[in-house]
Amino acid sequence: MASLETAAEHERILREIESTDTNCIGPTLRSVYDGQEHGLFMEKLDARIRNHDREIEKMCNHHFQGFVDSITELLKVRGEAQKLKSQVTETNEHLQENGKVLIMSMEELRQCRVQQRNIATTIDKLTHCLPGNTAALAAQRYYPALRTLEQLEQTCLPKAGQYRFCSIMAENIPKLRIQIRDTAMSQLRDFLESIRKHSDKIGETAMKQAQLQRSLDSSVSPQPRALLGRRGRKEARAGTKSRGQGGCPLSEQASGILDVEDEEEDEVPGAQDLVDFSPVYRCLHIYTVLGLRDEFENYYRKQRRKQARLVLQPHSNMHETLEGYRRYFNQIVGFFVVEDHVLHTTQGLVNRAYVEELWELALSKIVAALRTHSSYCDDPDLVLDLKNLIVLFADTLQGYGFPVSQLFDMLLEMREQYGEILLKRWNVTFRQVLDQDNYSPIPVSTEEEYTHYTSQFPLQDPELEKLPFPKKLPFSEFVPKVYCQLKEFIYACLKYSEDLHLSSTEVDDMIRKSTNLLLTRTLSHCLQYAIKKKNVGLAELVQVIINTTHLEQSCHFLEEFISNITNVPPDTVNATKLYGTSTFKVRAHTFSLVLLSSLSPSFSFFFAAA
Repeated sequence: MASLETAAEHERILREIESTDTNCIGPTLRSVYDGQEHGLFMEKLDARIRNHDREIEKMCNHHFQGFVDSITELLKVRGEAQKLKSQVTETNEHLQENGKVLIMSMEELRQCRVQQRNIATTIDKLTHCLPGNTAALAAQRYYPALRTLEQLEQTCLPKAGQYRFCSIMAENIPKLRIQIRDTAMSQLRDFLESIRKHSDKIGETAMKQAQLQRSLDSSVSPQPRALLGRRGRKEARAGTKSRGQGGCPLSEQASGILDVEDEEEDEVPGAQDLVDFSPVYRCLHIYTVLGLRDEFENYYRKQRRKQARLVLQPHSNMHETLEGYRRYFNQIVGFFVVEDHVLHTTQGLVNRAYVEELWELALSKIVAALRTHSSYCDDPDLVLDLKNLIVLFADTLQGYGFPVSQLFDMLLEMREQYGEILLKRWNVTFRQVLDQDNYSPIPVSTEEEYTHYTSQFPLQDPELEKLPFPKKLPFSEFVPKVYCQLKEFIYACLKYSEDLHLSSTEVDDMIRKSTNLLLTRTLSHCLQYAIKKKNVGLAELVQVIINTTHLEQSCHFLEEFISNITNVPPDTVNATKLYGTSTFKVRAHTFSLVLLSSLSPSFSFFFAAA
């Protein structure tokens, strides 16, 4: 039993030796020598070695012939390899000999490619250096581009020598100049079209600013004047702009325009703040650099003259509404505001003589158009509004230095037309008052009623005042109503005389002349119309005579009323007197004759009966 275990142990140790690394075999062998059966183990180990030797021998015998055959083939291959090596060596020597020429050609090609790349890079860099390229044109930096082109043409290219790229650049410089010139001219045409379309908006802004300035002036001075402050502020701005250009009159940044934020918060923005004048300045700079300034000036002035003729042509229905006149004036003001700004910021694009010539042309056409269209107007309110609009128009342009005396002369002419229209209106009013009158004394039953009538008409009768209520006023409703209408007429005449820069004496004289026409022509004819009515009886005729007598007595009160509102004493030398007293006397005498002629048959019958 023990021998079987020993044999199994030895078999395990042999398998472990066969399968274990030789570095770890020490502990295994130690276990063999620690036992008593190491001799037996050596026998088994020898037997195992012999067994493995037999297996190795069998394997070698099995593969020996193939090994011999492989060695034989290898020896044959060595001979062929020697031949192949010699052939490869010969081929390599031949290839190296023939490749020397190719290598030299490739080196020359490489040098050419490097030169070609350098030339392309140089051309590309030079192209980017040209100021007239697409990027520079897109940035609208035309003035620096032209200066750089001039430097290239006159300084840089002559120093570079007679190279092909120099000749190409020299050929392209005139084309770039033409491109820049055409681009700037296109922008100028767009600018001219824009200001033609928006001149009414520019003019509206300028007139609003003028109206604001007039309000400010009237709060400081008793006689408001037109826009001297505006001119001072504008010239100060222009001076600030010119100093900011660093002494370069052709600076491309010289727009001459302030942002709206630069204005005071409570001030209406100036008309120039609505327009970007940079296309004009840019085109002027470019044409100046190109030596074509005269050509540009002639073109600009020609185009503006054409636009002036369009602006000065009024619409056929302008007289129908005040808005039609306003639009007409706004367009004219907008046109001349632009010209005035160009005059003060471009140093010669337009001169004072040119602007004055345009204004003289415009003034004659404006006066002719206003005379024609205002003649169609029969509404005194519209005429008065038109007069105020013309005054604002004149004051606005006067603030920009344009003479407007002809406009005020025309307003004085329109004053006659306005007076005629007022006379027609008051003729209708007087007739309505006469038609509505009952031709009987006015009964008053209270102090309030008496005060009401005496406030409308200056009645001075101490005897009547002493009488108790109820009592009767000697005249009918016609008298206070006519007296109030006379004062309303005087106020209407005074409204037209405002802001015409007339003296108090001139205003007083105009009002008195118009009032004389109202008394001697309109009211006199209306009174004559009243007695010619078929239904006027003797009592009514007597009341008309009484009414006329009281109106005659009130004439000196009208004189005082006119003197109070015009601040001209009635006893001033050469002052026009009212003809009302004589007119009413004549009418009263006429009415008395009519009354006597009406009573003659009754007197004849009475005397015959007696």
